[in-house]
Amino acid sequence: MKVTDIGTIYKAVTDGCPVDEEVCLQGWVRTNRDSGTIGFIELNDGTSFNNAQIVYSNDIKDFDVCKALRTGCAVTIVGKLVLTPELKQPFEIHATGVTLEGGVDESYPLQKKHHSFEFLRDYAHLRVRTNTFNAVFRVRNTLTMALHEYFQQNGFMYVHTPLITTNDGEGAGNVFDVVTHDTKDENSFYGQKVNLTVTGQLHVEPFALAFKRVYTFAPVFRAEHSNTIRHASEFWMIEPEMAFCDLSGNMDIIEGCIKYSIKAVLDRCRPEMEFFNTQVDSGLLDRLNAVVNSDFKRMTYDEGINLLKEAVNSGHKFENSDIKWGMDLQSEHERYLTEEVVKGPVFLTDYPKEIKAFYMRSNDDGKTVAACDLLVPGVGELVGGSQREERLDLLEKKMKELHIDNLDWYLDTRRYGGCYHSGFGIGFDRLLMYVTGMNNIRDVQPYPRTGNSIKY
Repeated sequence: MKVTDIGTIYKAVTDGCPVDEEVCLQGWVRTNRDSGTIGFIELNDGTSFNNAQIVYSNDIKDFDVCKALRTGCAVTIVGKLVLTPELKQPFEIHATGVTLEGGVDESYPLQKKHHSFEFLRDYAHLRVRTNTFNAVFRVRNTLTMALHEYFQQNGFMYVHTPLITTNDGEGAGNVFDVVTHDTKDENSFYGQKVNLTVTGQLHVEPFALAFKRVYTFAPVFRAEHSNTIRHASEFWMIEPEMAFCDLSGNMDIIEGCIKYSIKAVLDRCRPEMEFFNTQVDSGLLDRLNAVVNSDFKRMTYDEGINLLKEAVNSGHKFENSDIKWGMDLQSEHERYLTEEVVKGPVFLTDYPKEIKAFYMRSNDDGKTVAACDLLVPGVGELVGGSQREERLDLLEKKMKELHIDNLDWYLDTRRYGGCYHSGFGIGFDRLLMYVTGMNNIRDVQPYPRTGNSIKY
């Protein structure tokens, strides 16, 4: 008998396709209820968020095996598929044979009861067996593929950028140094000090000037001592770059990318998203559908500051109510603009140059740069991007002022056939938080890396 899987059966039954009456499933026991003469196993094999209900009775030879199955046991089950359109589940399996493939010790920490996310973080290697984290990582997979699809379908080339580098990209200095254990001289292996990358942008820009549209999707590392629900020391970034593309075109691509990827998750992960909507965030589906179906508004930083000042004058309370031009907006300010003013996604553009990175293009006013942040209801900033400074003299001047002197190769992209170009960055883990409603970055990463401790 061939081994089949729960996902295939669900799809066939849902689509009204014929299915074999006799099936063989292999998976893990989620729950087991035995009433003496009949029992019910909830089985999951990883191919579907949904479980399959296995019914066993005392007239099968493996009844004693079935009764003794604990949560977490690995089993092979042979049985007959019975359609049950009148019940909660569309089908069930009436077991005719059950084989225990792997038992579970009494110390197994995931019992049939509620476990807090904080508790489960100590069991990152086991928590994927719970409903919540099964859903999280199924959506993570779908969201990853949707992003690749969007870029591949729109003429982008995928570039693998290095993880070991000599620059810190943003110029902030929050880097992890790379050293070897066989020498006391940290500079001996490469002949100079190197670190883990904080961004793939600088390395992917030159490829845009040869292939026009490119992107990198890779891990990055930030040695920031920020013990918050939104910060991790290792996370994944999507960083596209487009030649002959200005700030307006950049925002068009950001909007298309976000809408496409969210819609893909809503279409392909319906059971998971319904679970998140009922168990994690009751307004999630409404919020995501609103994003997919809305036109993203555009507003300058100047306009945003004025609106925030008006809000304070009208009695609105922010934790930081000292609103002034030149400040770096906090999440509460961003959320006010997107949730209370626009009531939907909004691009905030043309930020003060002092609070943005050196590579962003200077505007003609001499005070601002051609930058954009996408603000969305629920979280505030979701995407950051800019038109890059293509004018060699201005870029050299900025770098000199900031004492950035190890990027002569980067300046070559302006010396030799440079053109106006732009790009953006999406923190993938934060995007996943937004899509699932999970509010802690530690709960959307397989093995989260944050300050002060590391287990795996």
